[in-house]
Amino acid sequence: MTALLAGSAVVTCLGTGAETFDALLDGRSGLGPLRRTDAERLSVSRGYHIADDDSCFRAGAWLTQCVRQALDEAEITPQTHRIAAVIGTGLRELRTLERWEEPPADFPTHLLHFGSAARAAEPALTEVVTVSNACSAGGHALAMAQDMLDLGEADAVVVGATDEMSGSMLTMIGRVAEEPTEAVRPFDADRGGVLLGEGAAAVVLVAEGATERPLARVLATGVSCDAHHETAPSTEGLGRAVTDALRRGDRTGRDVDLVVAHGTGTALNDPAEARVLLENVVGDGPGPLVTALKGAIGHTSGASALHNLDVAIRALRHGRVPPVVGLRHPLPEGEGLRFAVDSTPTAPMRLAQIDAFGFGGVNTVTLLEAV
Repeated sequence: MTALLAGSAVVTCLGTGAETFDALLDGRSGLGPLRRTDAERLSVSRGYHIADDDSCFRAGAWLTQCVRQALDEAEITPQTHRIAAVIGTGLRELRTLERWEEPPADFPTHLLHFGSAARAAEPALTEVVTVSNACSAGGHALAMAQDMLDLGEADAVVVGATDEMSGSMLTMIGRVAEEPTEAVRPFDADRGGVLLGEGAAAVVLVAEGATERPLARVLATGVSCDAHHETAPSTEGLGRAVTDALRRGDRTGRDVDLVVAHGTGTALNDPAEARVLLENVVGDGPGPLVTALKGAIGHTSGASALHNLDVAIRALRHGRVPPVVGLRHPLPEGEGLRFAVDSTPTAPMRLAQIDAFGFGGVNTVTLLEAV
């Protein structure tokens, strides 16, 4: 069954959801020098940071802010609805844990999950589930939320996601790049690799008819888990997530007007995603507009799916698609894709596809319909 989005809230290095969308339309980026870590030792010198203090449990604090704002916008309260929450993350609060060579005996390990952070925004949540599904965690949380509504386990579900860049993830991306990456360049022939961003997002999902002012309709989320490789993507696995979403949503690739791509700017992901879009979405038609956010806000790990979702909501509502920041020379494998290169108004758009692909082949693709 379909579901409605009743509220959405975002925080990125560019600000709130509205501020981020405006910056994306202008082609601006939140890229800056790496903070709080030894850049030379990590072979990573740049990142997409949120400009706040270096306090503990930052990811949870951002999540609390977004959950509260999304519920306020949705006008959903526990007095009238049974509200559950599903939170996606790739790293949890790992950055806080890394502060100690040996964590203190009384370290509050329950804060590594996000039940306390979500309940700080709404204490009456019936349950909070944390899903750690790499870079597609927010998409998996959305799929679980839709199942909960379909099964009658909640009247409304807050779908949240959050991640702060950690030293361990920075070390990993520094090891796989021959030279330190200067900027994320999704789908560019000269792309040099990924850089991390950070932030959080939350949306409120309700059943059809449960809100008079929906932001958009979630038709379906397709999933796949191919376990092809620890990090390298499988085009077959990515394709299964796309076809699963189209089948569940009773749509075809020709119906898709906009793709908000995963677009990591890496050697393997971008060609694989381009091939999957050409084979499963474009077909023999002109194909949808394709945009990607990571050149502007970095790779926000488990939050990236919901960041893409918020931009898709705004693009459908306002008829404008942000350009792919950092894209100058499209990669050869992308020939035939219509990459967004400016933010001029588009023809009316009805259907958006949101891609989120994670390490280990955990993939999600969400179809979002205008209302």
